[in-house]
Amino acid sequence: MAEERQGFEALAVRPYADVLIVGGGINGLATFRDLAMQGVDVALAERSDFVSGASAASSHMIHGGIRYLENGEFRLVHEAVTERNGLLRLAPHYVRALQTTIPIFSTFSGVLSAPLRFLRHGSGTHTARGAALIKIGLIIYDSFSRGGAIPGAARVPRHTFHGRRRSLQQLPHLNPEVKYTATYWDASLHDPERLAIDVLRDGLAAGRDRARAASYTAAVRVDDGRVVLRDQRTGAETPFAASVVVNASGPWTDLTNLAFGEPTAHMGGTKGSHIVLDHPELLAATGGRELFFEHKDGRIVLIYPLKGRVLVGTTDLEHDMRDPIVCTEAEVDYFIDLIGHVLPDITVDRRRIVYRFSGVRPLPGHGDLAPGFVSRDYRIESAPLGRALTPDPPGAIVLSLVGGKWTTFRASAERLADEVLELLALPRRRSTKGVPIGGGRGYPTTERARRQWIDAHGKGLALARVATLLDRYGTVAAEVVAAIADDPDDAALTTVPGYSTAELRHLARTEHVVHLDDVLMRRTSLAFIGAVTADSALEVAEAIAPVMGWDATACRSEADRALAKVHAADPTWTAAPSSSRTASR
Repeated sequence: MAEERQGFEALAVRPYADVLIVGGGINGLATFRDLAMQGVDVALAERSDFVSGASAASSHMIHGGIRYLENGEFRLVHEAVTERNGLLRLAPHYVRALQTTIPIFSTFSGVLSAPLRFLRHGSGTHTARGAALIKIGLIIYDSFSRGGAIPGAARVPRHTFHGRRRSLQQLPHLNPEVKYTATYWDASLHDPERLAIDVLRDGLAAGRDRARAASYTAAVRVDDGRVVLRDQRTGAETPFAASVVVNASGPWTDLTNLAFGEPTAHMGGTKGSHIVLDHPELLAATGGRELFFEHKDGRIVLIYPLKGRVLVGTTDLEHDMRDPIVCTEAEVDYFIDLIGHVLPDITVDRRRIVYRFSGVRPLPGHGDLAPGFVSRDYRIESAPLGRALTPDPPGAIVLSLVGGKWTTFRASAERLADEVLELLALPRRRSTKGVPIGGGRGYPTTERARRQWIDAHGKGLALARVATLLDRYGTVAAEVVAAIADDPDDAALTTVPGYSTAELRHLARTEHVVHLDDVLMRRTSLAFIGAVTADSALEVAEAIAPVMGWDATACRSEADRALAKVHAADPTWTAAPSSSRTASR
């Protein structure tokens, strides 16, 4: 077990706090950080690894949500654009400006039908969004973006429009039937899981011994006004007392409330899947920009170059949380079809897929409302803990977050924290607005500053290696560099030479790692880029074994578990019966 990891034991030894947060996705972690910064005694319990649920299935974007304008969600769009602009400054190591192009195939289509679709909540015959409608939306979007600085620019650039000839000059593989392209700027989120770990790290640092977080710790029931927590590794349980319980379990919110003895029907999440392709021709065809467009069924989809791969998504399907969350073959067919719709001369087949992932958006219940028209905004519901178990519950209050998205995690956490502080009759000491996150603190945003940072923090490592670590971790890389320099047994991995043994051991020691898949899927991008094989999984397991206390048998067991987890969203994957097995499709 990693020496510096907090866990179930840290909660069991002192089984009480002012606030217990259930759910370690980005919204739970951000609320944890906010409350820790206010000096609140706060604990967090996550049933699996941190940021391993809905937050791990994002489209890797921090965006204002231009398409939400047609739903009339102007407040949400304005808040999202404001938060996007803030994250470009506060987390520049992972959040970066993203040029986005919309291919458009008609001029006036949708101008009259879009208002009717809004009034009918998405029902009726679909009509494509034409250039005029998109132009109106982008003008509004630009007005919300004013004053949003990005590194190296005075403000977020305004959108531009081009006709067919200029569009095909810039992106020659586009469908030749394109009439226009509109290009605007949003932001990419290169490493969502790593940003979440930074948020957690900041919360623990701000709270010192008054902030505790435990992964692989489930909230299973309520007993005498206390939440019973279970160690998912050992089965041990402890009742935990808190004045306020924050339910930040995303699409599992209703199931968590049911465990609390309070049946609710707040949620109505929809499943979104993605595929990642290793396809150099497709990567080149994007021109380094995201293609964000309307598919033939009216669904807004994306083709997004990232980490030398191409991310394609996403679907928006009703989902029962009792069913497996997988990327189906029908969804893969949909993705291949949408690529052919906008880039018809690029051939894509399943052999190019290196990773699939799928998650359920924590959306509110929506009845017959079409999935695309379900609000992406958030709200907070309040109820006494264990109200259904006793007519006179002891007094703890449950605050359930309904909704929430990556882009607005800081704002939604601030709102949740404010409600908690009001219940505790405590003042807010400081705002999280303007506070840099993790490795974004002091991150060099110019080439000169970057060179200076690398020179100052090299500690004898090759400059190219230090540059890679700076890109990978932001200024937290200084700690990684020091750990590598202090480890005489450091060596590059054979299967994934971009990583070294000391680097991985440092992650295992300091970043709450419990299982190998935590490293492969969330502390690194190895799964995302398709670098997880039977051989690489075992080599990474052996690299971190001294920290984790694993013997050879445990390493093989963890490698088997990790391969199954990496491919869990792929219903076609099976393990070949050999020691050097690979995924078979």
